[in-house]
Amino acid sequence: MDAGVGCEKMEGSEVPIGTGQDHLGIYMHELSIVCSVLDQLDELKKQQPEGTKFSKVGLRVGELAGVDVDCLRFGFECSVKDTPWETLALEIEEVPRRQRCPGCKAEFKAENWATECPKCGEAATVTIAGEELQIAFVEVDE
Repeated sequence: MDAGVGCEKMEGSEVPIGTGQDHLGIYMHELSIVCSVLDQLDELKKQQPEGTKFSKVGLRVGELAGVDVDCLRFGFECSVKDTPWETLALEIEEVPRRQRCPGCKAEFKAENWATECPKCGEAATVTIAGEELQIAFVEVDE
């Protein structure tokens, strides 16, 4: 299956246009991610024994990855429709932003963009989670 075929089905679809802001660029970003995932699955499938079927793909998407998860799901549904991937389920794990303090080594969830260490007050903390955008797993039907 050429993932591009599924992606081309988006052409001509109705895309909501917001007041003064064209959201097409947002949808195209998520759609290109979906196409990349499907391309990677195509390559992985070539390495499997004939007849192997993938039932689910899991993605890990960080809060800071710049990805709209709803748009990603929508793009996935549109891209797999009427393709050999149509039965493939999508699972998305959303990863919250986490920081580490270089001084006291405390790790904490950064809420509302507040990255100051809650334990010692250090302002220059390091992001340790939340930037992920990766395939976490692929389930295979046996």
